[in-house]
Amino acid sequence: MYRQPLLQLLHQHTPADPNEQAMTQATIAFVEQYPDCFERSLLIGHVTGSAWIVSPDRTQTLLIHHRKLDRWLQPGGHADGDPDVAAVALREAQEETGLSSVRLLSPAIFDVDVHQIPARKEVLEHLHYDIRFLLEADPNELFGDSDEINNIRWFSLENASELTDSESILRLIRKKLA
Repeated sequence: MYRQPLLQLLHQHTPADPNEQAMTQATIAFVEQYPDCFERSLLIGHVTGSAWIVSPDRTQTLLIHHRKLDRWLQPGGHADGDPDVAAVALREAQEETGLSSVRLLSPAIFDVDVHQIPARKEVLEHLHYDIRFLLEADPNELFGDSDEINNIRWFSLENASELTDSESILRLIRKKLA
């Protein structure tokens, strides 16, 4: 069963708090219920993969300013049928940043987040069951171009927390500061 590797990773994941625990359980239930959970054609929601990218010294994180959502976020995107969500996170990180140095630090899930995506044009409001992995990249490497983003920058973890009030991003920062 192609969903089994993700379900195993989700069962092995240790959430940071009760909120993440609830989102992890909701994601497990979603993946178990919907065989097409990796397809964006599943209109109620779908699994996505994201990359929390840090510098080798772990003092900086890389964030993108998402064009459609007009917010600073971690790189990530749709699985589009790929059940290897870590590979999705790595691919999205490379595509959105243009960095060739980006690499997966661990195959284990770093964070789980379920969030609402607003309706936009022909796409209805839906949920992203976001599986996040910890990656590393060289902060001295030049960024590439992507039509999905307005800006891309390295931030100290402290400065990154000043960019957002999103509990989702703040939890990622707290995990790296801990």
